[in-house]
Amino acid sequence: MEAFCDYISSTEQVKHFTVFDAWENRNLLGVLAVAGSHIALFFVDPAVHRQGIGRKLFQAYLAEDHRDQVTVHSSPYAVEVYRRLGFSPASEEQLSSDGIRYTPMLWERK
Repeated sequence: MEAFCDYISSTEQVKHFTVFDAWENRNLLGVLAVAGSHIALFFVDPAVHRQGIGRKLFQAYLAEDHRDQVTVHSSPYAVEVYRRLGFSPASEEQLSSDGIRYTPMLWERK
């Protein structure tokens, strides 16, 4: 977790992110941060899960950036969420050098 926190705290890394956010009133409901064609951060407040907010964030990214492929390193928890967005595992679950479990996943435009 520390490696991820260092990554998103790095000004050098974050300045390359394209960020999409969802708000209701003054409450942040979700954030999608993308570096090129790779999802670096995707979070939706658990209080509003399964209301289409994540899908709308992803669709906003796709509408703005017309890439044919998008990648993500999914946490074990989020693999099914990404499947519902149209991603497929690109390989088996991996373990990073920092001890973080993830599944490389790929979305392809049809």
